[in-house]
Amino acid sequence: MADEQPPTKTSPLQTSEEQKNIAVVKEYMRIAYSPTENSGRSSVAHLCTDDSVFDAPTTFPGCKTPLDYADSHAKVMSAIADLHITSFDIAFAKAGHVLLRYSAEGSHCGKAHNGIEPTGNKAKWHAAAIFEVLDGKVYSFTKEWDKLHMWKQLGWMRGDEYA
Repeated sequence: MADEQPPTKTSPLQTSEEQKNIAVVKEYMRIAYSPTENSGRSSVAHLCTDDSVFDAPTTFPGCKTPLDYADSHAKVMSAIADLHITSFDIAFAKAGHVLLRYSAEGSHCGKAHNGIEPTGNKAKWHAAAIFEVLDGKVYSFTKEWDKLHMWKQLGWMRGDEYA
């Protein structure tokens, strides 16, 4: 796994197994948030179980697996070509469960998004993710994130059409 991870601000002492689980999750996130490495599901398939599940119905309603999320996120990153995680604000594990709260930023400097040409606007946001790791692979991923906050900063909303 790559050593080039954003800094972790808060993480309690963990067992060696919990540290390994955090490392798997951070590697998944590193790839999923890399505009150069995330080409979709094939980029993260080696990190996920065959029966993995994903839940984020308000922000990624069509995604049912972490592989679907990687596909969808690759499309977002085609518009936010400099998107990256700036820090893992909180990272901890208890047995096979891992929680990450992270900060990210980027600008609409890539392709058009939903018909909106690049605005050049920058955005910063926070999100939380809860993972379950089984046998060293991501089994489940639940994401909590206010995408409208990011969309407003990027100029992707014309008003309150999503409110």
